[in-house]
Amino acid sequence: MGSCSVDRERLEMFEVGPCKDAYEMGLLIGQRFSKLIRSRVAADLILQNHLRPFALGHTPHSESLLKALFHANKTKFPTYWDELLGTAAGSGVPLLDQILLINFRKEILAFIPKEGAKGPTMDTSDDCSDVVVVGESMAIAAHNEDANVALVGHTYLIKGILPDGLFFVGYTYAGELPSCAFGFNSHGLAFTLDSVPPAEDEIVAGGIGRNFISRDLLEAASMDDALSRIQRSEVSVGHSYNLIETKTRRIFNVETASRNRISIYEVGEKPFFHANMYLHLPINQVHDENSMSRQKRASVLTKKSKGDFLSLLGDMDDKNYPIYMTGPLLHTLCTALIDLDEQTLSIIEGNPKKGAVSHVFSIAPQKSP
Repeated sequence: MGSCSVDRERLEMFEVGPCKDAYEMGLLIGQRFSKLIRSRVAADLILQNHLRPFALGHTPHSESLLKALFHANKTKFPTYWDELLGTAAGSGVPLLDQILLINFRKEILAFIPKEGAKGPTMDTSDDCSDVVVVGESMAIAAHNEDANVALVGHTYLIKGILPDGLFFVGYTYAGELPSCAFGFNSHGLAFTLDSVPPAEDEIVAGGIGRNFISRDLLEAASMDDALSRIQRSEVSVGHSYNLIETKTRRIFNVETASRNRISIYEVGEKPFFHANMYLHLPINQVHDENSMSRQKRASVLTKKSKGDFLSLLGDMDDKNYPIYMTGPLLHTLCTALIDLDEQTLSIIEGNPKKGAVSHVFSIAPQKSP
């Protein structure tokens, strides 16, 4: 895998709210980032070459899938649906054939026939890596946010202030709900996310989208509440969640799959590395050479200090499947470092070995207004 240089502008944070309703929040976000959202959808070859042709083909297969998907999510999460309506209106980007499609990309791509797919690849993995530990001397979660090259320069931070005065911060892909990547809220709850690849016989059409579940997690009041929100949603495909609670100093890795299957692993003193494979939920999954290579490489690297964790996430020893990715298809957009003892979330841009911190947030629980 070669590397290429890509322009990266400084990550912008937009504070929004309290708003009169979810539509207004989405509208203000869409207006603020209209240029970025338009640029992202134009550059997104997965959207243009796969998602839009499938949706606009108006076949019985595509129409039934999209109808079921949209109905299920609009019914379960009407406020987040309204938020997307606002984002589409504010940005001027069409809702049905662009904004909704990028928000449900994983739930749609899994059902697009592979034969005759237009474009260079249908491999659309968001190949993130996490290394976490909860020991006596440190409690750390470190996360590489890896994505398709189309997302480089097309992300922002949203600080959403809710009507009750509580807030969340989410790293957000342009045009999508916060956050399909990582975030935290004023209850002192944080999360990072990794995609996982269930096999075709393990997925169910028309379930709840992962973007909607993670948006819901941004409003969870506690670890138990977060787990409950995950368990209440019948997903189409699968996901891996690292749930982090500062006040209890605990980290859970949660793997999910369709038909309400879930496995919860509490992280302890032994460092735990998670790429894009199921590790503890028994399930048939797609053979992913990239994830297996990263998992193998991580297993031999030292993991005794915060510096070791950042060095691991910056590792480029495997030229074909490096942990820190520089293209041409997949890029590490940034690294998030969550320290439960310092109660901070730091965002590092560039290789985390060099430690160029661009943002630091307190994730200590806030008292209710």
